[in-house]
Amino acid sequence: MRSITLYIAASLDGYIARPNGDIDWLTAFDSPAEDYGYGSFINTVDTVLMGRLTYEQVLTFGDYPYANQTSYVFSRTQSGRSAHATFVNEDVPTFVRQLQSQPGGVIWLVGGTGLNAEFMRHNLIDEYIISIIPVVLGEGIPLFPTPLPTQALRLLACQSYASGIVQVRYGR
Repeated sequence: MRSITLYIAASLDGYIARPNGDIDWLTAFDSPAEDYGYGSFINTVDTVLMGRLTYEQVLTFGDYPYANQTSYVFSRTQSGRSAHATFVNEDVPTFVRQLQSQPGGVIWLVGGTGLNAEFMRHNLIDEYIISIIPVVLGEGIPLFPTPLPTQALRLLACQSYASGIVQVRYGR
C-alpha cells in the first residue's frame, strides 16, 4: 500500500500561513544552496493532494510546481479537471484508500489545514515531515485545527540547518 506523507513548513507557534493565507514569511529562508531535503523527497512522490485554497495559492507561484505529479484537489464547490489537477468532492477516506491501493510512489499531502485535520481524523498520514521555521507569527492558519484526536507518533529523524530551521520526521 502506498504511503501518505505530510511534508509542510510551520512557524514556531504552529501556523502554516498568516490569517489571510500569505506565506511571505517563508521567503527569508529560501536558499539556492539548501533545499531542506525537498529535492530528494519530491523524487519519491508521484501524487499530490491538497485543498482548494492551497491549490489556488500554488497557482500564484508561477509555473505549476507539481507538473510531474498527478494532482488531486479536494473541493466542496468545484468538480472536474483544471489544467493541472482533478477536483475531488467525495468522501476523503474512501478516495484516499482507493488511491493507496493503486501502484505508485509516495502520496504527498500538501495541505491545507482543513485537509490536514481530515486526514488526521481518519489516521491516513503515515509520515509527518515538518520544517519548523524560527518565526513566531502570533496568529494565522494553524497546521492542525482543533479539535483532533490524540495521536502518538514516533520520531524517525531530526535535522537542524544553519538557517535555524529544524525539520522533524515522525511516523505513525
